[in-house]
Amino acid sequence: MHAYLQARIEAAAGWVSFEQFMEMALYAPGLGYYSAGAHKFGADGDFTTAPEMSSLFGACIARQCAEILGELNGGSILELGAGSGRLAADILLRLEAMGQLPVSYRILDISADLRERQRGQLAEHAPHLLDRVHWLDEPPEEWFDGVIVANEVLDALPVSRFRWYRDRVEEIGVAIEGGRLALEARPAPARLAEACRVLYEAAGPAGAEAAGRWEDGYVSECCPRLPDWTMSVTRALRKGGALWLDYGLPRSQYYLAERRDGTLLCHFHHRAHNDPLLYPGLQDITAWVDYTLLAEASRSAGFALAGFTTQTYFLAGLGIDQEMHAIAGNDANQFARLANQARQLMLPGEMGERFKAMAWLRGVDLPLSGFALQDLRHTL
Repeated sequence: MHAYLQARIEAAAGWVSFEQFMEMALYAPGLGYYSAGAHKFGADGDFTTAPEMSSLFGACIARQCAEILGELNGGSILELGAGSGRLAADILLRLEAMGQLPVSYRILDISADLRERQRGQLAEHAPHLLDRVHWLDEPPEEWFDGVIVANEVLDALPVSRFRWYRDRVEEIGVAIEGGRLALEARPAPARLAEACRVLYEAAGPAGAEAAGRWEDGYVSECCPRLPDWTMSVTRALRKGGALWLDYGLPRSQYYLAERRDGTLLCHFHHRAHNDPLLYPGLQDITAWVDYTLLAEASRSAGFALAGFTTQTYFLAGLGIDQEMHAIAGNDANQFARLANQARQLMLPGEMGERFKAMAWLRGVDLPLSGFALQDLRHTL
């Protein structure tokens, strides 16, 4: 991977933007983190996502899908970046129990390695439903009605990194120094500099106090490709909804002055660190989601913003307690295990507050249970 990156950087006159570097490190064919064969999810991988943590997560997602599918009198599900495949299996099994199986369950994933793992998960946990699952290389072109589900996908979209000064903005990129990868800043292009000024205005009070928002040297990131990307993957949805779940914040909280190093984080063997150059191709590189940008993208893509809340309230609104009783029955030990899993999914110190849920709707207008207990759209 290092030789590939060095060749690409040298071909680009010795410097590439961080967004370009992140794109290569994560998605270069056969070499990038998500396109190579490294084991990524679960106890033996680099991180654990909510579906690997508990089947309760998928059961609740299924309940939200069922509300939308019921309003449509059926439809299909498209999952973006299905990870290990555990979420797909849990959603399908719960919808089957509810009598609301989708016509088809499609998975958009570019990784051949992950596709095989997804197929294995489904074959193990829901073999009788495997014929409903189809894998896609690119977003569907034909119209369909149903639900799009994206869990921990947006955080892996490549981001631009910037350094702010009162009199200038720098773009952080990657160069080669002494045969090694090194971060190097250059004057930001006009488009990025203007985007940073917009973020600066959102970061705190205007007027006399404005100078206190960001100090010189403030570093953060933005995701300029998010609007176009979300539009491309949702374009074929004629009627239905899109559910986005990821860690992130509204813009005014994301770009606070005290968050002066941004939100970039890398994951390697269940250890989190902030050096994206350490293990390129072998580690995940992520950044938190600017949910205000995602809300703006909903309008550009022709959707209505239907809900925004924390994962805690999203799962509570969908009856996670009822799912615990349904799965455990009279087994007290099983119920205790599920209760511990629910705490990990919902406690503020775990995933409950860091992770948010957002829903878009198109062609339908209905209240969604996942957003009934808390509505944070006003924070966007």
